[in-house]
Amino acid sequence: MYSVCNNTQPTIILMAFYQFYNQQKVNTSIEEIWDFISSPKNLKEITPNYMGFDIMHTYQPSEKMYEGMIIGYKVSPLLGIKTTWLTEITHIQENKFFIDEQRIGPYTMWHHQHFIEPIENGVLMTDIVTYQPPFGFIGAIANKLVIHSKVRQIFEYRTIALEKRYGIFMETNK
Repeated sequence: MYSVCNNTQPTIILMAFYQFYNQQKVNTSIEEIWDFISSPKNLKEITPNYMGFDIMHTYQPSEKMYEGMIIGYKVSPLLGIKTTWLTEITHIQENKFFIDEQRIGPYTMWHHQHFIEPIENGVLMTDIVTYQPPFGFIGAIANKLVIHSKVRQIFEYRTIALEKRYGIFMETNK
């Protein structure tokens, strides 16, 4: 199954791959948001508490991410069960985008593109998450019943966390 989502129910097209799409306008500058999102230590601030998110290690000591950086986490995505999630930062273009990919974790495949671009009065953040739940057909059912809504909730939480940090984005009327 394959779906493209704008915070709605998935549309089923093929077998076992899904895509989640989210945009958020943030009341800050490109430099400020990049400084925040390019530091792995800030991930906990934008992740819901119920996920029990803890960075266990980065294999290379660095304040800022870089291509090839490996980051290990412990998370509890479902039922409070702790699991290890290991991601690699595979691509970075400073102040524009980065991509993280799961190497070990709860999904068969996870590819997350993070884009930022300047807009009037702030920054537009665009996320495209392509993922495949484990367990084939059972994973497809789990996606429909639970996984998709959990992914959506994570981004809803991030919206609130970034609004708390930077203020609510205000459109200008012309």
